[in-house]
Amino acid sequence: MNTIELAKSALALFAIVDPVGTIPVFLSATGGFSDASRVLAARVAALTVFGVLAAFTLLGEPLLAFFGIRIASFSVAGGLLLLLLALSMVQAHVSAQRQTPEEAAEAAARDSVGVVPLGVPLLAGPGAITHAIVAANAAPGSLADQAMLLIPIILVAISVWVSFRLAPAIARRLGATGIHVITRLMGLMIAAISIEMIARGLASLFPGLGA
Repeated sequence: MNTIELAKSALALFAIVDPVGTIPVFLSATGGFSDASRVLAARVAALTVFGVLAAFTLLGEPLLAFFGIRIASFSVAGGLLLLLLALSMVQAHVSAQRQTPEEAAEAAARDSVGVVPLGVPLLAGPGAITHAIVAANAAPGSLADQAMLLIPIILVAISVWVSFRLAPAIARRLGATGIHVITRLMGLMIAAISIEMIARGLASLFPGLGA
């Protein structure tokens, strides 16, 4: 994979994970934490994002093959899922894909929330997992190219750590309006990505559509 493709993958994954847009959820989930505990939660969330997305990047395609699911079918289903996520982001609210009310209540009662629900499903949710699997399928089959796909995941995991580590300062600077603007812009990008995924999947399933 070349640098441009890796950059596109990193930007798309950043938009889907949306670490800046999830800062209010992080601050709410860690509201009663000490500074040290909040830093630990940010680190654990970032490591969870890397671990989950790396695992699905390397093992997602064999998993689909085991269940007899074609990547084209998965692209259409994943595109629809991403579109629903995008619509919720354009409206500037947390989709149920990311966090249900029950998970939010559970998070408030936990001492450590870095893995669940912050890491999964808030950040490394169905949308991000879908993107990781589809990107792995589109990459050449060599081990080196597959390993290169970990670079965007590492960059996004670092962005999660930085965003959550600086969450109080970012929230003060941007305010609720600024965060909502960024979330809506990310939602527009994800909507475009989802349409492309659906179009490619349908063209592969029904070749006559592209004629």
